Amino acid sequence: MLEALKEQVFKANIQLVEHGLVIFTWGNVSAIDRESNLVVIKPSGVSYRDMTAARIVVVNLEGEVVEGDLRPSSDTPTHLALYRAFEGIGGIVHTHSVYATSWAQAGVDLPNIGTTHSDYFHRSIPCTRDMSREQIKGNYEWETGNVIVERFRDMDPLHTPAVLVKNHGPFTWGKDPFQAVENAVVLEQVAKMAAVAYAINPSLEMNPQLIEKHFGRKHGPEAYYGQK
Repeated sequence: MLEALKEQVFKANIQLVEHGLVIFTWGNVSAIDRESNLVVIKPSGVSYRDMTAARIVVVNLEGEVVEGDLRPSSDTPTHLALYRAFEGIGGIVHTHSVYATSWAQAGVDLPNIGTTHSDYFHRSIPCTRDMSREQIKGNYEWETGNVIVERFRDMDPLHTPAVLVKNHGPFTWGKDPFQAVENAVVLEQVAKMAAVAYAINPSLEMNPQLIEKHFGRKHGPEAYYGQK
């Protein structure tokens, strides 16, 4: 079932290791097949050394295992909440990469202060609010997804495909799992560059025209970056 998609998710998970975004079992990648509304996701707590495409778990949008002998990632409900809310996405990544997680633990948005950021993310990467006691003690992972969706109430998740969950870490997404991984890699780099830049100049400012220029040349109606 969904063998090609499972192979993609397996390879995308391995890319997290190759790019230095995860250690041990800290992270996961998923993808959704929109025709069947089935999600394939990394199994919970399984080492990347021991993972194969055959071990990837298939669940439905209610979180019920459809195929697989292992438990899906503990973050599965968060992924499902995002797939339900953001119809245009096809893959999701969660990591605990150092710089992006540091911004999340600081509880502040990651501002757009450079053209690298603007090439991938239109606006500042938003940080979610504190979760309530009821949310933490209840269906915690599902509620994590809900606070992410809430934070994007006035934002386009396709234009800024990343979020910082306060005190937790980053999630990114894309049209497929590989684009979600690419966005996770870029998020970590711009988080690192912003930390260094603010250390050099705490009062720095970004030219908003540069933001629009760089985002538009890759993602706008008259985009000209790359090949046709």
